[in-house]
Amino acid sequence: MRYQSALIAVKDVKKSLAFYQKWFDMEVEVDLGWNIGLKGGLSLQEHFAELLGLPEESVVDKPHNMELYFDCENLDEFEQKLLRDPAIEWVHPLKEYPWKQRVIRIYDPDHHILEVGESMPMVFKRLIAQGHTLDDTARITAHPLAYVRAVIEGQP
Repeated sequence: MRYQSALIAVKDVKKSLAFYQKWFDMEVEVDLGWNIGLKGGLSLQEHFAELLGLPEESVVDKPHNMELYFDCENLDEFEQKLLRDPAIEWVHPLKEYPWKQRVIRIYDPDHHILEVGESMPMVFKRLIAQGHTLDDTARITAHPLAYVRAVIEGQP
């Protein structure tokens, strides 16, 4: 057995597809009409309750119990693009966690939470550029020193 993908229930598959293409540059791998598989392992499923034989009202809006996560190499630029679009519904603006990763969270058209954060390698590089040592960076980010060193030294 192996994991295949995440599937999210959507009200309008074309609207959701347009959103993910616009904001996350996602490409269609397979379009089956009610179901669209995107490259990278995300599927958009319209008529989800019907497919499962469940009552339509059982598909909950804003359940706040999961999120899709995206890494971003230039979070400030991405945030500025989002801020220019009044249709974007925010979960929260840019915030920085104690491990120094900066993230934003927004909703997609069906109110799934999307986290967009700096990749941890970008966080390591930012901390090093701010004058932190490798040891400090590993401690602050709670990542193994060997991993931080490998990232900074450009090792796989």
